Amino acid sequence: MLALVAVLLFIASIVNVLFKFTTADADFTLLSKRQVKRENIEDRVVWITGASRGIGEILAKKFATLGAKVILSARNEVELERVKNQLTGKYADEVKILPMDLASGEDSLRKAVERAESFFPSSGVDYMIHNAAYERPKTSALDVPEESLKATFNVNVLGTISLTRLLAPYMLRRGRGHFVVMSSAAGKTPAPGQAVYSAAKFALNGYFHTLRSELCQKGIKVTVVCPGPIETSKSSGVGTSNEKGSSEKRVSSERCAELTIIAASHGLKEAWISYQPVLAVMYLVQYMPTVGFWLMDKVGEKRLEAAAQKGNTYSMGLLFGKAKKS
Repeated sequence: MLALVAVLLFIASIVNVLFKFTTADADFTLLSKRQVKRENIEDRVVWITGASRGIGEILAKKFATLGAKVILSARNEVELERVKNQLTGKYADEVKILPMDLASGEDSLRKAVERAESFFPSSGVDYMIHNAAYERPKTSALDVPEESLKATFNVNVLGTISLTRLLAPYMLRRGRGHFVVMSSAAGKTPAPGQAVYSAAKFALNGYFHTLRSELCQKGIKVTVVCPGPIETSKSSGVGTSNEKGSSEKRVSSERCAELTIIAASHGLKEAWISYQPVLAVMYLVQYMPTVGFWLMDKVGEKRLEAAAQKGNTYSMGLLFGKAKKS
């Protein structure tokens, strides 16, 4: 009898884990943290790139509400002013705007860093949220024009790394600092139709995980966030998003921002944010790469066809046939 009870309890636990996995919107480590550690955010200086719209805008609002001192950066100063006027929190009157183009070159970025550090001289920048990104519509790996190739790497890789190189010495002198990098599931798994974007995100992952290993003993933290498909409005411009109304199941941008801040406040080294099937593919590629890559090889060509038809590019149906149009 006891043996039967034990077996039933074991089966129930397996079913519970499977249910949680199939309904999860993030990796289990991140979900286990549940809430933001507000004490690690309040009164800190948070600098956000790509803050004029999409996830960057939502991150700015959430950080401000949590009592952070916020610096907003993007190319569009008018949009930054709009976001600034919507922020609430104990430091809402002290929000700073710093227009910046990540592709503008090192001299321009150095001046931006100097300004950012001068806004709150008693503390400097505590969190650098690398959120700005550039992405073009899906296309095959061989059809990416050189212009898009250069634009993607100039913003997503070279500009982000340059900004980090220029800001890190200030953090090192203080003995503390935290880089939060909005990467992508495309930086963990093959992403048919997004080869250059995926390559840029893989590059970011490699650079920032290495940076952490070199500087973690000197007080520098790095959190790499890898969202899968995220739902935003058509005007948001978020790299991993699509317009509302798509048949694809997407994590809301509000939930993505919330989970990002939870990951950062707990000092997680990496965090995955996505529904299935993308989350399962990330686990497979991470822990069973032969299976994961086989799976992506099965759907690669069909995913390109689905993208061309404006269909569901994240559907399990790609394993068995062409995806239906949205």
